[in-house]
Amino acid sequence: MCDQSAPFVEESAADPALRRTLAAAGLPAIGHFRPKAGWVSRVWIGEEYVVRLNNNEQFRGAYRHEATVVNLLADSEVPHARLLAHGDGPDGPWYISERLSGRTLYEAWPSADSHTRQSIIESLGAALRALHQVPVPEGLLPPWLAAALAGKPWPAFHPPVVSAALQQVEAARRLPSHDPRLLAEVADWIQERLALFADDEPILVHGDLHGSNVIVDNGRVTGLIDFAEALAQPADVELDTILRWCAKAREYPPTPAEQGLDETTLTEVPGRLHGAYPELFECEQLRERLNFYDMCVELALYAHHSQPDMREAAQGRIARLLSGHNHLDGLVW
Repeated sequence: MCDQSAPFVEESAADPALRRTLAAAGLPAIGHFRPKAGWVSRVWIGEEYVVRLNNNEQFRGAYRHEATVVNLLADSEVPHARLLAHGDGPDGPWYISERLSGRTLYEAWPSADSHTRQSIIESLGAALRALHQVPVPEGLLPPWLAAALAGKPWPAFHPPVVSAALQQVEAARRLPSHDPRLLAEVADWIQERLALFADDEPILVHGDLHGSNVIVDNGRVTGLIDFAEALAQPADVELDTILRWCAKAREYPPTPAEQGLDETTLTEVPGRLHGAYPELFECEQLRERLNFYDMCVELALYAHHSQPDMREAAQGRIARLLSGHNHLDGLVW
């Protein structure tokens, strides 16, 4: 999301959209605010709070969903930014939260020494354990994802949804250029593995946990942020994004104009997280489960991505996964 600890270099409350948003929340339009780029939002970092304004119509309900999730965390031990207000105004949906101490893990990680990195991951493990103990409404899904599963346009990458795996095979079969033999093999592959999830109890999963969505300060996690993709799924769905980030960190820049971290700096993260939160890794046949989650992600890209080259790349990764290989091959946990 943003670096929340950088010095304030600009008094930007004069921005008309920011002033209107603060007024709608009943907050004074005074003080120093630092604008920050985002993927789908305009962001201003204030001395006491963070203001976000959604500028992507496809995710219009994201802040309402995030507010629902953050309210679930109110009496928990999950470190998070307290919601101050949210709403929908002439400039679009807006969300205002308290400003946490620290900066993103993405920004802190390169200069952190080994001891600090160990401390950060231990703190992250504790935060995730607390998150996964929060009671969750049955069927919780981001609104855009629920709409996509119901047949509406599929706007983005998303966390895996186990029950929708075969549905995505059918969606891919509607593509004029689909590979019928490949998809038949995929359908059989999925059917053979569905029993792995028969006894799972869905819990609250962040769904998009990587370096830009964790705030750290002095070697500890002060907040998990951006719950717009949170959902009810098996706990180890959380590992799908975390391990994907560790293996492909360059593909997770904080904004389109920036670069992701060097993956070689994250090689010890899976093992350290395993040590900090061993229960997350205790499922039988964990690798097969993680492969299943990966298949869900690649199928969604293959079936729904708007760019033919991205669909073709996903098709290649699906074929590789069917042969037993994917980005997890180089990770040790």
